[in-house]
Amino acid sequence: MSENAQAGLPPLVQRANGIYARALASPAALRAIVGQLFVSGACLRGVDYPVLMRLLYQAGPELPASLQGLPLIRCADAIAPFSAARHELYKSVKIVEGEAEYYFEAVFLAVDDAPPQPARLDFDEFVAAMWIKGIRFGIDAAAVKAAIAAGKVARAVVARKLEAMAPRDAAIVEVLPALQRSHAPRETADGRVDLQSLQNSHPQVRAQARLLKKVAGAPGLGGYELSGQAIAPAPPRDVDLAAVGGEGTAVVHDGGAEYLVALVDGYLNVETDGATGARRLSVSSKIVSRDGVSARTTGNLRLTAEYEEFGEVQEQRTVSGAGITIHGDVFGHIASRGGVITLHQNLVGGAAANADGDIHVLGVASGALLQTKRGDVVVARAESCVISGTRVVIADASNCEIFADEVEIDAAHGCAIAARRIVIGSAGPRKQAEMLLFPLVPDTTALDAQIEELDVRAEELGALAAERQAGIDAVTGAADVRNYLNLASRVRRRELVLKAEQLAVFEKMAEAVGPALKSVTRLTLALKQAQQDQAELTARAQALRVRRKGLLGHGSCTVRDVQGETLVRTMDYDPETGAQFDLSAKEIKARLRVAAAATSTPLPTLFNGSSGSVAWRAALDASPVPD
Repeated sequence: MSENAQAGLPPLVQRANGIYARALASPAALRAIVGQLFVSGACLRGVDYPVLMRLLYQAGPELPASLQGLPLIRCADAIAPFSAARHELYKSVKIVEGEAEYYFEAVFLAVDDAPPQPARLDFDEFVAAMWIKGIRFGIDAAAVKAAIAAGKVARAVVARKLEAMAPRDAAIVEVLPALQRSHAPRETADGRVDLQSLQNSHPQVRAQARLLKKVAGAPGLGGYELSGQAIAPAPPRDVDLAAVGGEGTAVVHDGGAEYLVALVDGYLNVETDGATGARRLSVSSKIVSRDGVSARTTGNLRLTAEYEEFGEVQEQRTVSGAGITIHGDVFGHIASRGGVITLHQNLVGGAAANADGDIHVLGVASGALLQTKRGDVVVARAESCVISGTRVVIADASNCEIFADEVEIDAAHGCAIAARRIVIGSAGPRKQAEMLLFPLVPDTTALDAQIEELDVRAEELGALAAERQAGIDAVTGAADVRNYLNLASRVRRRELVLKAEQLAVFEKMAEAVGPALKSVTRLTLALKQAQQDQAELTARAQALRVRRKGLLGHGSCTVRDVQGETLVRTMDYDPETGAQFDLSAKEIKARLRVAAAATSTPLPTLFNGSSGSVAWRAALDASPVPD
C-alpha cells in the first residue's frame, strides 16, 4: 500500500498478538499517539523500548533485521491500564548535565483503606511514568530493569540524552602522489645510490596535473534531549579550494568535484602569508624553499630552475641550478649555470660559483671561494677569500686573493690583487699578510714580432713594386715604342684616320715593338700584384697596432690612500688566452702569493712604500712593461 493510501490510517495498531506501528507513519504522529496513551492512564505492556525509540525518534540502534522492510512493526505486547495508585510509586528524577538519576528504594502500595503493602516497580510502568514526568527519550532499559530486579536501595542513572554527532567538515586532499617529498636516497642512472641526494626534495609537475581535490562535507546526525526535543547538529564547515591555490594554479570542476590543477609545467611551492599564516600552493619555474638545505631536508640539490631558499645551506651540501637566492647563511657550495647568485646573509667556509652571471653577497664572506667566469662579484665584506671574476666590487677586503679584469675596493688590507684595472680607496698590510697589487699588462712580444714581420714584408713588396715600375719605364722610354704608343693612342681616340698605305706602315711598327709591349704587360701585372700584397700586409699590421693599443690602454692602478707597506708590480698575461680569471683557487694563490714573490725573475716595480698614493696607467706608445 502506498504512503498516500496509508495517510488516513492510524499510526498505531492493536492486534491480538501485540501492538504494531505502521512503518510509513511519521515519527511525530507516533509520538503524539503514544503520548496520548500514557497521559490517559495506560502503558505499553511488554514494550520493546529500543524499537519504540527507533520508531518515535529515528535514533538509537537500527531495527532488527527481522523487522526491517515490514509494513507493521511490533513494539509491545498490549496496552494495559496504569492506575493512579501505582503511578504514585514512581518518583521524580534528578537531571544533571543531560543525565537523569533515579533513587530506587522500597515502595508500598495502599489499596482503599487497607494498610500499605510492599510492592515492586515495573519497567513498562516506569516508561509511562517517566514520559509523564518529562523523560521521553534515552531511558537505559537494561539499567532500569536490573535495578528493579535487584530490589535494593540505590541511586542510578536511568536515562541519558543523545548528543548530536559532529558533522564531517569539507576537506582538501592530495590527488598527486608526487606532492609528497621523498627523503629516500636518489638512485643514479647506473643503479647506484647517491646518499647525498634525495629522490624528490622539490616536487615537479606538468601542466593540467590535478594537485588537490575538495571533498564535500557531510552533515552530522541530530541528537535528542531527555524531553525528546531535537538537538540540531552543527553545519559542516566549508573550505575554499581557490584560497589554497596560488600563482600557476586554477580551480576546475569535473564530474561534480572541484580540483586544483597546475596551469604550467614547473615546481610546487608552498607560500605562507606572513599576516594570516595561511598556506598557498603555487606552481612556477622558480623553486622556493623555507626548510634549508641539509642532509635531513633536501640533501644535495641539482636543479634546472631558479631556486630561492629562506633557510640555511649546511656544510658539505651542494645547491646547483640557474639563478639561486639564499636568505640564510651558507656553509656549503652554491653553483649556478647562469642568472644571479644572491646570498642575503653570510658565506662561511663554502663556495659560490657562477658560469655566466653575477654573485652578490650582502653579508660577510669568510674563508670562501667566489668565482664567476663572466660576471660581477659584489661583496659587502670579504675575509680570507679567493675571488675571481670579470669585475670584483668589495666594500672591505682583508687577507684575500683576487684575480679579475676590474677590481674596485673601498678598503683592502693584506690582499693580493691582480687585475687590468685596479681602483682602491685605502690599502695596507694586515698582520703578516702583505698588500700586493699586480696591474695586469699584456705581453705583446709575440704581437710586436708579428707587426715587425708584416712591416718588413710590406717594405720588401714596396721595393719589388718600385723595381717593376722602373722596368716598365725603361721599356716604354725607347723612341720606337714611345712613337708607336702615341700613334696608337690617337688612332683609338679617332683623332687620326690612317689611309691604306699609312695603315700598312702602322702595322709594321706594331710588329716591330710587339715583344717590348708583351714585356710591359707582364711587368704591369707583377706591379699590381706587389702593390695589392703590400696593401694587405700594411692593413694587417695596422689592425695589430690597433689591438696592441687597446690592450695597453686597459692597464691601470689607483690607490687613493696608502696606509702601510704596499707593493705594486706589473704582471704579464698572454693576450691570446686572456687573463684567465677562472683559474682554480690553488692556482690563483700560487700565482699571486708564490710566483709574484719569486726573486729569480722579479716583476717590474711601480710602487713600494707605506704612504702616499698610486696613480699608474700603461703607456700606449711605449713598451707595455717599463724597464
